[in-house]
Amino acid sequence: MPLPAHAAPALGPSASPAERTAPAGVPPRNAPRTATLRLSGTDQGRVQASEFVERTLGDWQLDWCREDALTIVTELAAGAVRDTLADNPGDETAPEVWLKLTLRPAHLVCAVTDRSRSLPGYPSTTDPLEEHGRGLHLVEALSEHWGWTRSAPTGKTVWAMLPTRPRT
Repeated sequence: MPLPAHAAPALGPSASPAERTAPAGVPPRNAPRTATLRLSGTDQGRVQASEFVERTLGDWQLDWCREDALTIVTELAAGAVRDTLADNPGDETAPEVWLKLTLRPAHLVCAVTDRSRSLPGYPSTTDPLEEHGRGLHLVEALSEHWGWTRSAPTGKTVWAMLPTRPRT
């Protein structure tokens, strides 16, 4: 069952003058605010996504949210590639899937965009050991907020927000 669409968070940088002097452990104001990667629809794409997340979060000094971000990106990217390939059976060319990480003052936004007509949803399963169908449950459990928006003419962006402050 598809989930209702939610408005996407504003993904642009927005720092007030008070945020220019960040306390210890907070990414510096002059750090890059957005990083984007086109993913291939292969196992190599998953490796690229993981390396990209690790490198970007290291550059942004967000090591404490690395594991959650890696899990979220892995689940969102896997769903996007699966949906895109399902929309184009027999076409094994790399689907158009984009990963975007955006650093905001209080959140890291992980967003994956694809051109699939399939909408995100929670597949129902009666088997508690089923391996598939748990991705969005993981995303929901790990993120502070998540949702999706449609893209025109087809496609969607699924996003999740993680807090940028370390857990205490």
